Amino acid sequence: MPGSVENAAPSTVLPWSLSTAFVRSQEYPVLDNEYAGGESQRSVQATNSRKRWRLAKRLTSAQLVTLRDFYDARKGPQEPFYFYDPWDTNPKFSYDPTGQATQGRYTVRFEGAWEQSAGIALIEVTVELVELA
Repeated sequence: MPGSVENAAPSTVLPWSLSTAFVRSQEYPVLDNEYAGGESQRSVQATNSRKRWRLAKRLTSAQLVTLRDFYDARKGPQEPFYFYDPWDTNPKFSYDPTGQATQGRYTVRFEGAWEQSAGIALIEVTVELVELA
């Protein structure tokens, strides 16, 4: 059908050594109309929340290289991949490098461009993952 978009088809999994470096946030999309009298009207845009994971701790130089190589191989935000949230797997903090286990597995992509800054004896990286529907 013309104009239709295929679902994301991940072919790889984020390495486990990097999965524990992310922290999750959730948002519920809502359409919010504010009126002149101070009233507001809200309507739900989706029944499920959209999850995001933000890099929350400093990586070792080896982990940084691994993450950058993985990011480049996915062409930044262009290609989806599987991410295992350690808190959602069963048992907790389990990992399947093949991507076959579905418990705690999310289809995600990188959000935005790679941002990195270097200072004396440390490198800061800003990376975020966003869940795909």
